[in-house]
Amino acid sequence: MKGGGARGNLRTGLHRRARQGPVMARYDALPAPLRQWLARAALPWSPESALRLWRRALAEQAATDKALDRLARAEAAALARDAAAIWGGSYPAAGARDRGVSPPPR
Repeated sequence: MKGGGARGNLRTGLHRRARQGPVMARYDALPAPLRQWLARAALPWSPESALRLWRRALAEQAATDKALDRLARAEAAALARDAAAIWGGSYPAAGARDRGVSPPPR
């Protein structure tokens, strides 16, 4: 692979952090519905940030499906921000969050 390898695929405005400790062990300790959602996620969520949002969503709604919806909305918003920054404001998903557009189903 030329010019940075596979990392070139991960153009995102998300902050990068050095991994500390056993990431897979932290992933394995997550609740099953959250692990399943992360397996299909479009962005490279850390176990810590996903769990933080998961707990916040459960505290607000106390329902697994609502927490999963909250994660999907957070990811869609991040993708919309990135689309504008990476491909420009004319890219179809660039203003999706501002237009109230839901992300496509997985």
